[in-house]
Amino acid sequence: MKTTAKQFKFGLLILTTIVAVGIIGYQIIEPSFNFLDSVYMTIITISTTGFREVHKLSRTGRIFTILLIISGILTIAYTGGKGAQLIVENNLFRRRRMNKKINLLKDHYIVCGYGRMGKVICEGLQSHGIPFVVIENDPAIIEKLEDSNILHVEGDATTDESLLLAGVERAKGLVAVIKSDADNVFTVLSAKELNPGIFVVARAIEEGTENKLKKAGADRVVKPYELGGNRMLYLLLKPGVIEFIDGIARSENLKISLEEITIENDSSLIGKQLKESPIREELNIIVVSLHRKEGGFIYNPRGDTVLREGDKLIAIGDKTNLVKLEKYCLGEV
Repeated sequence: MKTTAKQFKFGLLILTTIVAVGIIGYQIIEPSFNFLDSVYMTIITISTTGFREVHKLSRTGRIFTILLIISGILTIAYTGGKGAQLIVENNLFRRRRMNKKINLLKDHYIVCGYGRMGKVICEGLQSHGIPFVVIENDPAIIEKLEDSNILHVEGDATTDESLLLAGVERAKGLVAVIKSDADNVFTVLSAKELNPGIFVVARAIEEGTENKLKKAGADRVVKPYELGGNRMLYLLLKPGVIEFIDGIARSENLKISLEEITIENDSSLIGKQLKESPIREELNIIVVSLHRKEGGFIYNPRGDTVLREGDKLIAIGDKTNLVKLEKYCLGEV
C-alpha cells in the first residue's frame, strides 16, 4: 500500500507539472494569451473538455496542444488508476487488520444486527469493556460501524461463513436481533450447530416465534413488546423497585452493582458452606440467589448452603468486592 501511495503522489506531481508547463507554454508560444487564457486552455486541453479555443492557435500552438493532450490523458489515467488501487488496498488493509483482531478474540459476544436494539446492546457491552463483534449486511450501517471503530463482519448472520468470521466457535454468547424473525431463527440454528455451548439470546417480534426460536436452540427469548409492556406496568405500580434496579444496572457512579458470577473448578470456595466463605463476612456481599449447575435454584441461600462447582451466584455488593469475589470463584485467590 505504501508503494501505491508513493505512485499516486508521483502521478499528482507529474499532473501538476504538466499544468504548470501548459500555462507557461501557452504564454510563451501565443503572445496574445494572458495568464487566465493560458490557464483556461491548459485545463480544457488536459481534461479533453472540447470547448472552443480562446484565440486562434498558431501551428506551434497546435503541436503543443496535441502533446499536452497526450501527456495529460496518460497522466490522469495513471493517477486515477493508482488512486482507485489505493482505495481498494486501503479497504483490504482495514479488513485484514479487523479480521486479525477478531481472530484474537476469545469468550467474546456476537451481536447479529445493528438496529436500534443492537446498537443499545453494543453500547452496553462497550461501557462494560466486554469484547464483541457485530454481524451486519447493510452498507449504510457498515459505514457507521467503521467510523465508530467497532469490530464487525459484513455479511449475512444466517450463514455459517459470517458466523465463523465472527469467531462463533470461540464466542461466549450471541444475541440475534435481526429485523426478521425467520432470520433470527436461522441465525440461532446455525450458531448452535457451530458451537453447541454458546449462550444465545434472541428477539421474537411476531406471536408464535418464541417456540421456534427455543426449538432452534435459543437459551433465552425476548419479546420486546411484552417486555416493554410489563416494564411500563411496574413503573406505574412499583416505580421505586424499577428505579433501584435500573440504578444498579446502568449507573456507573454507584459503588454497588448486581453481578452473575460462576464458581469454576479451581475455586477455593468449592465444598465450603456459604457462612464459611469470605462472601458475607469479609466482602460484605449479599447472595440474592444461587443457580445449580444441574438446574436447581435457591433463592436467598442459607448460611449452611454448600457451594459447588458450576454454581452461578447472583450477588449484590460493592463493585470492588465483587471483583474480589470473581477472583475467588475463578480460583485466582
